[in-house]
Amino acid sequence: MPTLPPERAPRPARSSSHENRQVAESFGSDAARYDRARPGYPQALVDRIVAAGPGREVLDVGCGTGIVARQFAAAGCRVLGVDVDARMAELARRRGLDVEVAAFEAWEPAGRAFDAVVSGQTWHWVDPVAGAAKAAQVLRPGGPLALFWNAGEPSPAVADAFAEVHRRVLPDSLAARQSAVPAVDGYTALCAKAADGIRQVDAFADAERWRFDWERTYTRDEWLDQLPTQGAFTRLPQPDLDAVLAGVGAAIDAAGGSFTMRYATLAVVATRTR
Repeated sequence: MPTLPPERAPRPARSSSHENRQVAESFGSDAARYDRARPGYPQALVDRIVAAGPGREVLDVGCGTGIVARQFAAAGCRVLGVDVDARMAELARRRGLDVEVAAFEAWEPAGRAFDAVVSGQTWHWVDPVAGAAKAAQVLRPGGPLALFWNAGEPSPAVADAFAEVHRRVLPDSLAARQSAVPAVDGYTALCAKAADGIRQVDAFADAERWRFDWERTYTRDEWLDQLPTQGAFTRLPQPDLDAVLAGVGAAIDAAGGSFTMRYATLAVVATRTR
């Protein structure tokens, strides 16, 4: 496995998201809702990653219930998933996917190699340097490490209404803090951290940044189904979650019963060089 000399391997700050294991491992509390409500990713992204690799053996890191893996399987790839949460992995298996349960940094590849390593909406739960080193270990030369996130923003009026609910109901919460930062800015920072981790592992070409813009309209019920699957809400006491859902539902009703989410899918992609 590619490694770093000790002086080049800084200890991550304690506030690093990958060290917040309670949140990272909370999504399986309602795996069926997560699988049902979370959005997928642009087909153009999947196609571009597949075209960039030397073959069609794909490793999906933090595969969860298999939302990403199913898209790559539909594109003709053979996909192996790795996820830390056995509850999420079990649902993915019921969807016909091959999944192994482990934290990626500690996962044992047993000599297997892949043409692409992908991670959708999960790499911020992985140590950025140790994860890149493990990806380099299993990637064939020319294979991409592709890390991507969906950053969603509704219209300013709807975003302000949602933020007001978060500040009123949960004034000191992650949800309230996130409301103050545009989603694209937050995910751009995650991309920068991922690219820095890749850079510290001497095994990849310079990382590229890709962006795909798209939209999805949500009804009130569709958005209230997805909201509890987000990291800011997965561990809320039920009374607090009920209050958030009531407030957000009222905001959507005031907007006409639905709203359009403008998504930017941001990707960091680096090719295995040796």
